Parts: sequence; structure tokens; C-alpha cells
Amino acid sequence: MKFAPWSLVALAAVAALCPAEPPKPPAVPLFDGLGKHTRPVGTSKPEAQRYFDQGLMFMFAYNHDEAVRAFRRAAEIDPDCAMAYWGVALASGINYNNPSFPPEKAKVAYDAAWAAHDKAKAESPANKALIEALGSRYADPLPKDIKPLEKAYSEAMRAAFEAHPKDADVGSLYAESLMNLRPWELWTADGKPAPETPEILRVLEAVRKANPDHPLANHLYIHATEASPEPGKADDAADRLRGAQPALGHLLHMPSHIDIRRGRWNEAVEANRAAIAADGAYQKTVPEQGFYRLYMAHNYHMLAFAAAMQGQSELALKHMREMTAGVPKEWLAVKENAAIADGFVAQPLEVLKRFGRWDDILKEPEPAEVFPIARAMRHYSRGVAFAAKGKLDDARTEQKAFGAAKIPEGATFGNNLAADVLAVATENLRGEILLREGKLADAAKALEAAVAREDKLRYSEPPDWFVPTRHALGAVLLRDKKPAAAEAVYREDLRRWPDNGWSLYGLAASLAAQGKKDEAEKARAKFAEVWKRADVKLPSSCFCVAE
Repeated sequence: MKFAPWSLVALAAVAALCPAEPPKPPAVPLFDGLGKHTRPVGTSKPEAQRYFDQGLMFMFAYNHDEAVRAFRRAAEIDPDCAMAYWGVALASGINYNNPSFPPEKAKVAYDAAWAAHDKAKAESPANKALIEALGSRYADPLPKDIKPLEKAYSEAMRAAFEAHPKDADVGSLYAESLMNLRPWELWTADGKPAPETPEILRVLEAVRKANPDHPLANHLYIHATEASPEPGKADDAADRLRGAQPALGHLLHMPSHIDIRRGRWNEAVEANRAAIAADGAYQKTVPEQGFYRLYMAHNYHMLAFAAAMQGQSELALKHMREMTAGVPKEWLAVKENAAIADGFVAQPLEVLKRFGRWDDILKEPEPAEVFPIARAMRHYSRGVAFAAKGKLDDARTEQKAFGAAKIPEGATFGNNLAADVLAVATENLRGEILLREGKLADAAKALEAAVAREDKLRYSEPPDWFVPTRHALGAVLLRDKKPAAAEAVYREDLRRWPDNGWSLYGLAASLAAQGKKDEAEKARAKFAEVWKRADVKLPSSCFCVAE
């Protein structure tokens, strides 16, 4: 039996109205809210161009896995689009936050780079230069030390930028290649630039002058200046990222890296609220996440730090607990992932310590054995809590357990070796116990040693030592009737963390104790402004030293 033509039309209409199965979403969804940035590539297919631009924006926002998916989809739509393969290759490499480059990923990058090379005929001269430069970055087989390849790639990108100095993407990617040579080490602890840093700044400033809204240039400029003596140079870059790409959580978060260096605590809170909301919406579409889930957790961590600096105890604790609870158990079941998360598992204890919630600290369960750093930090926190409650025997027991904790050699805590972070805790706990023994001078010396160790930690945001030791040191000095010394401590802390409420409170007290009434009143007024959202009243600059 054959259907008449009119019957076929009717059946088609019914089928369209009542599909047998709901339409399946595309394997790689297209996202709105990525901003207006585009880079024309060698394709005649608009959908391939859109997926390429999506991949570029996710790469600029450090969601490299999503970027690879978009670039691959562009290549599926147009198998001859060389820049789609270039995107897969570039996004598969190491980056500023992830130095991991396993052989299987290296093979993907190598093959995609050569596919781009073989298909580059239809690309523009600038795109060909990007493809040519990427050929210097990968090798098969992968050498044990990839630093020479990264260096060669950076030199090739220098040549590409010299040939195309008005191309903002090329300039930004050249700067990124330099940053990847020394991730999180662009400035020394005493504010001196690393060898590559002046060139990074020169290139990014040139790009931003001609293209002030370039998303990658603004992103990288924040990273390039945040640890510098002049983080305010990135104020404009931070402001231009606020809300510019509303679907890209990490770019919404990035202004907070400058906000916390500039004492804009509530702006940092709001930037991370926006990032958390954007990433939450994104994760509903793409539930399975790889490395990017660490960026999601980072938003909660940064929000908690900023909230704590303006006295919002409940907000800080809520987000710190959500940070740790939000990491899936199956992800933590991988040994390498558990090692990354280890130091952060104990971070709720840091918030409880920050706000003097000693009984709550003592109620916290012991972390699993796969988290040796967190288990050690629990002993430290319990030692501080027992000392604050006057239970010195219990404090010493925890101090002994903390000292006996076994941490794997080379274990990391954020951007630092765990051993270096725990060394700060060692001196802090010693100082807390000496304080409760009434040995104020000895307590101050121990806390000064902790400050010295803290100051040597590698830069990280938020800092890997969550509660600045100077807050306790200043309070001890005030208790010991040394207000001038306390003033110096608070002023240095405010230089490092401008307008943080804890040191403003301590500064006002130290000035008042010296009879500097006008200065003290100004400090009190500033404290009141910063503390207007707080849910706690301070007894001193540290709950460990109650007045």
C-alpha cells in the first residue's frame, strides 16, 4: 500500500505536533551570555564559526574541557576548519592553573596541532601564524620535561605577535604563553618581578590600550598584577569583566582577585555570588565536570575569605562548607584528586577559628585517612580551641598529635608545600598556648615567627594561610601593653590586606592606647563602615585574645 501525497503531508504534520520521542539536546550545547568576542576562521559554515567562538571564550575563561568540546563540534561541522583543530590542540595543553599533561592528552594535542597545520590553507595570515606557533609546543613521544617545548612555543608566539601586533588575540595568547612558563610566580614575596613579568605587562598593556574590553587580556592582566606592589593597576580590567560575559563564571569571579587586594570586600563577595550563580546554571546543562569543578569550588573559597574580612561569620561558614560538600565523592575517590583537595577539607575549621567558635571546632569530625593534611590541621585547630578555653593539658595533647602527623613528602596545599603551611600552624599553636600560660613576651615571639613563615608562603588567592597571624600578634602586643608595636603590626597588615575590619579594629585600639585620639577616631569610623554587614562583635583583633 502506498500513501497518497496528501496523506504524507498530514502524517508529517501530526508527527511534528506529536513527536514519538522528545527532541534530544545537542551533544554540545550552544550557550548564550558569552559576550560579543569573535575571531573569524576559515569556514563558510556559520554554525562552525559559532562553536569556534564558543570554544575560544570558554578557553579564555579557563574552562578548557568545555572549550575542547566546542572546538571538536566545530570540526565535526566543518572538517576542513583548521582553527577548530588548533583550538582542540591549544586547550588540551597545560595552563596557568593546571600543569598536568598526561600522555593521552598530549597525543590528542599533538594530533590536533598537526591536523590544523595540514588544513591551514584557507586561514588568514594571523591564524596561520597561530597554527605555526603551536607546532613548537608538542611532540610525540612526549618528553619527560616539557619546559623546553613551552619555551619554544612562547618564542614562536613572540614572532607571531611581532608579525601581527594589532591582533589582540595573538598578543593575549603570547602573554599567556609567557605566564605558563612561571605560573603563580610572576612576583617575588618582596614585590620584585620575575624575568618574564615586564614583557607580560608590556604586551597586555599594549593589547588593552587598543582593545580595553578584550576578555583574555583583562583576565590575564589581573593575574599578572594581583601579586604586585600595584594591584590597583588592574582596577579597570576588573571592572570591565564585571558582568561582561554573564554565563562565564570564572570571568565573573576574576575581579575579586583585585578586590581583595584593594580592600573591596563586599565587591569580592558579590563577584563570587555572581560566579556561583553562573556556574550553577552552567552545571545544570553540563552536570559532569572535570578540572573545572575546582574553579567552581574556588568561588566559594574566595567568597568565604572576603566575607570573613568584613565580619560575616555565617556567610563565610556557609560557603566554606558548601565548597567542601560540593565536591563529588566519586571525584575524591581518585587518589590524585584527593591530594588536591586535602588542604581545603579542613578550611571550615579555619572559619570557626576566625570567629572564636571553640566548641564548634571540638565537635568537628575527623577527616578521612585520605586527607592527611586536613587531619593534621584538625589537631592544630583543636589545640587552639582548647587553649582558648583554658584547657592547656588538652591543648598540649593536640599540639603533640599535630607535631606527629605524617604528611607525604612533596604534598601541596594550594600553591604551597603543605610542610610550609603547617610550619605556620606550628608557631601559631605554640604562641596560643604560651598566651594562655601568661607568657605574653614568649607568645609574641612565637607569633612573630609564624608571621615570618607566613610571609614566605607563595602568593595565592585566597591565601593558603586563611587567618592572618598579625591579627593575633597585634592583640597579644596590646595585651602586653605595647600599643606602638601593635600599631606597626596592624599597619603592615592593612598594607597587605587594605581595610580589613580586624586590623582596623586593632589599629583603633592601639592608637587610642597611645593617646592618638584623632587617628583612633578615623580608624574607628573606617572600621564601622567595613563592619556594617557583620554579624559579630569583636573582643579584639583576634577572638583568641578576649578583652
